Amino acid sequence: MIYIRICTYVIGLFIFSFGITLSIQMQYLGIHPWDVLSVGLFEKLGLTIGSWNIIIGFFLIFVAFILDKSYIKFGTFTNAILVGVFVDFYMWTGLLPVPTNTMFDICVMLIGIVLMGFGGGLYNAAQIGAGPRDGFMLSIADKVGMSIGKVRIMTECSVLVIGFLIGGPIFIFTFIFTFIQSPIFQYSYEYFNQFLGKVEVRVSGEKAHVYKNL
Repeated sequence: MIYIRICTYVIGLFIFSFGITLSIQMQYLGIHPWDVLSVGLFEKLGLTIGSWNIIIGFFLIFVAFILDKSYIKFGTFTNAILVGVFVDFYMWTGLLPVPTNTMFDICVMLIGIVLMGFGGGLYNAAQIGAGPRDGFMLSIADKVGMSIGKVRIMTECSVLVIGFLIGGPIFIFTFIFTFIQSPIFQYSYEYFNQFLGKVEVRVSGEKAHVYKNL
């Protein structure tokens, strides 16, 4: 059953990363606060957007490990690496849509946000490990005794300010990202969490039936 969860986890990351890349392609419309930081660092210091995603991810893992190592699992490290690798891979293909300054760009951005919410819910439902950002915010919430919602708002606002100061792209979609992505993430997470649970029960039942007839 662990193989099913690993496959679900990787597919979720693949979809999530594709959503990030689509939104970055239309960055003049505004992107997610964390991506504002990655793009800002890329434009200021070089490397690749995926590389900065990995570097930021490992920094957050380091902080979360100091605060509360219980949120750091194997999947947390693979998340930080694979998302960055997938983003750079999509960029490398050269097959992504380019900005046209028409309604097409808004459609692409919306598709990107939906894929991020769907993919995020999918890989989290696999329960292989929280992503670096989630683990970071959860560990802070536990440490200071604040709600996860408040910590998320404070963290993303701080990241947004830093990203803006170094030249990251901010516009209207930066501020409406959460309102679209979060409900999709929640629905996707709950649906696939239940689905994987049912699959586990079914597989366990079939195995028990086979052993009984041996």
